[in-house]
Amino acid sequence: MSVKKETALFAAGCFWGVEDGFRAIPGVIEAVSGYCGGKIENPTYEQVCTGRTGHAETVEVVYDASQLTFAQLLEAFWEMHDPTTLNRQGPDVGTQYRSAVFYLDAEQEKIAREAKQKLTDANRFSGPIVTEITPAGRFYRAEEYHQRYFEKHGISHCPVTPTKRNN
Repeated sequence: MSVKKETALFAAGCFWGVEDGFRAIPGVIEAVSGYCGGKIENPTYEQVCTGRTGHAETVEVVYDASQLTFAQLLEAFWEMHDPTTLNRQGPDVGTQYRSAVFYLDAEQEKIAREAKQKLTDANRFSGPIVTEITPAGRFYRAEEYHQRYFEKHGISHCPVTPTKRNN
């Protein structure tokens, strides 16, 4: 069976835990920490941390679309962070930690908007979903020391606690 590679971009707070969470999903080929949604080229971690570049810590997920769908990745995305907190995840505060789906085509946009609306209609979370759904723009790979951070440092889970669910 051949691999059908597709790409998705998700921002859900600190990219270390998000990368680790996506990497654990069967059908994910690669998850890479980086930056998206900003206004300068080739940003560094130090620049992004200031909150002045407009970038969000983002994970580029390359997956086998013959095994996994974009909608399934979105389901994991909603579960791995709190989409109701504006510019914040756990102890991390700033626009660089915002919740966002950076879509790469019209189909991803449609699926993301429908999923967000379905969760809103179901009153799934304890507050309104503030996740941005916006065109991707360019993704910049983060510095190598950020890649597979948990694996390199023997950390087995992300310290951020998922959001309260209404169901």
